[in-house]
Amino acid sequence: MLKRVVLLVGFLSTFSLAVANEGANAGHEAVATAVVSEADQTKKENQEFIKHHLMDAHSFDLMVTKSGEHIGFPLPVIFYDQENGIHAMMSSAFHHGEAVVESKGAHYKLVHEKIYKTDAQGTITEDEHHHPTNEKMLDLSITKSVLIILLTSFIMIWIFGSMAKSYKKSLVPTGAAKLFEPLVLFIRDEIAKPNIGAKHGKYLGYLLTIFFFILFLNVFGLSPFGINVTGNIAITAALAMFTFLITQFTANKNYWGHIFWMPGLPWPMKIIMMPIELMGLIIKPFALLIRLFANMSAGHVIVMSLIAMIYFFKNVIAGVAFPLLTLVLYMLEVLVAFLQAYIFTMLSAVYFGMANEEHGHEGEEGALH
Repeated sequence: MLKRVVLLVGFLSTFSLAVANEGANAGHEAVATAVVSEADQTKKENQEFIKHHLMDAHSFDLMVTKSGEHIGFPLPVIFYDQENGIHAMMSSAFHHGEAVVESKGAHYKLVHEKIYKTDAQGTITEDEHHHPTNEKMLDLSITKSVLIILLTSFIMIWIFGSMAKSYKKSLVPTGAAKLFEPLVLFIRDEIAKPNIGAKHGKYLGYLLTIFFFILFLNVFGLSPFGINVTGNIAITAALAMFTFLITQFTANKNYWGHIFWMPGLPWPMKIIMMPIELMGLIIKPFALLIRLFANMSAGHVIVMSLIAMIYFFKNVIAGVAFPLLTLVLYMLEVLVAFLQAYIFTMLSAVYFGMANEEHGHEGEEGALH
């Protein structure tokens, strides 16, 4: 009888321990699942924040509170609808994409900073890739990037206009000229003259403009307000297009002769080289736009990712290490801001020099001899 009691007690103890272990394991799994889901949610929020930081915007937001309130000011929204013509309003009418705007009897909604035509309920249909299939409007708005471009243009006109006036009175630099004159002389003596030669004068105005324009935009991009102008591929493509057009329209006969009928080569090789040279016309501006876009975008992504790591790990080590690493990389971004403006200007000068190069290549001289 005693043995039976002992066996029964042992069985009940084992059963209770097993049930307790299962309950503990279930509790640990629930906690682990909650932690994983919270980490995934934090990761998703960080990715969305970085993506939003890189995008252009129809309003200028200084910051967003924890409750989701946007602190900033609206910008003019102008778009064209084929059926209803031009529409104009302030971006506050869209409430950052949460509201549907009625204008001239039609309804419009802002989705990922693009304006789509919709119904009164704001219905947006998507394809299998989650891209809206609604009719997209031709956007002519004064976005955040456009505002910064206009502001940069006015700042440049004011600075260099005042420098020009000061030089009329005295050749001794004063005020802003003390800071910018060394840069102007550097571009003239170290970029324009060595790469273009005697005709550098007609390109110097453009080279100075493009250098300081990119430099100022890059410096604005280092601000914490999400001003990512040179990280927008449309902007870098427009800048590269200016260099491309100036190169082609100011090129001499020797430049076009090297493209369409390479001198000093047998005619079969000339035919082979022609499409390669024509391809080079497209590759050169493409390299300009991609280099500037990729370097500036990558810098923003890395800095924002390091900041996001603080909220992802949520510990003392991350709170100390990542801010210090972010500061170091931020200082490196200041160097990159100057470096990318220099590289874009240097390559533009190289292309201008190639477009004005005269006869006298070694291959041609050998062919003549």
